[in-house]
Amino acid sequence: MKNIIENKTNDFLKLPRVGEIVEGSVIGVGRSTIYVDLGPVGTGIIYGQEFQEAKVALKSAKMGDKLMLKIIELENDEGYIELSATQAGRELNWDKLMLKKEKDESLTVKVLGANKGGLLVEAERVAGFLPVSQLSPKNYPRVEGADRTKILDKLQRLVGEDLTVKILTIDQGKDILILSEKATETEKIKTLVEKYKTGDVVEGEITGIVDFGVFVKILPDNLEGLIHISEIDWQLIDDPAEIVKVGEKVQAKIIEIADGIRISLSLKALKQDPWIDIDKKYKKSDVIEGKVTKFNPFGAFVEIAPKIQGLVHISEFGTKTKMEQKLKIGKEYQFQIIQIEPTEHRMTLRLMVN
Repeated sequence: MKNIIENKTNDFLKLPRVGEIVEGSVIGVGRSTIYVDLGPVGTGIIYGQEFQEAKVALKSAKMGDKLMLKIIELENDEGYIELSATQAGRELNWDKLMLKKEKDESLTVKVLGANKGGLLVEAERVAGFLPVSQLSPKNYPRVEGADRTKILDKLQRLVGEDLTVKILTIDQGKDILILSEKATETEKIKTLVEKYKTGDVVEGEITGIVDFGVFVKILPDNLEGLIHISEIDWQLIDDPAEIVKVGEKVQAKIIEIADGIRISLSLKALKQDPWIDIDKKYKKSDVIEGKVTKFNPFGAFVEIAPKIQGLVHISEFGTKTKMEQKLKIGKEYQFQIIQIEPTEHRMTLRLMVN
């Protein structure tokens, strides 16, 4: 009995604070005012701007209804505690999101807009951002040449959609909410990936082509793999679209599985290495004929056989300008082999001076 009395006394003596979320019962409803019984701490009021902001939500309020409200002033001129339903709602929504983050739970968001960096969304009436990098494989915009205008166009097609996401970063004080769609699929993907291992040969379909490589849907599990541009073929490649096409069926070899979810594939691993036994055909100091195929900051690439290219280092010319004066793309010249390393797929050449 003594404890009950003490608890009730403590509740009675507990003073309200500005910013505190409290629960109250509606005891009066006017055209633009609602009165709320807050128990021992007094009577609250929602009116003025606070009533107008929450007008839609409060229009159905009736006597006896329970409301969660935020104290914005302890005592106004009429002796009432001023309350806000809108601010309380925002606070409670942030609390719900914090709890989702702590429990690593998924939630559904509505896509409201898009920019070149990702999607603008709303979660529990809180504005959030879903970066492009955090989209699921299904929604990731695979665009040739990484054209930002085309990326934006694909993102805008998601406006109005509901997406299932997890929270990556949340900071109410800074009004930051960063979300991830692909995080919701991690466990499912890990389970499917467990049946594969490095060295497996898989069937797949090309689903996207970008500057740095090719996306592949691994069948029949529809897992996504990536073939880096360096793993498409033994020859040097500038544009993956010149070698493969979207929708094309391919066989590829798994060369890495990272973090149990990221699968790296190779097409060239299933093709014969053209550098095998190359040192039996070509020797150091041999003079050969080759076609210039490409310039880069290190020098000029020269094709001496199908899928076999050597490099004439820029130091042979002094400057890039002098190199481009002596060599022309597509023309054939005589070169001398000054170094050959088959295991490294490397051949160094010197231009023969006529």
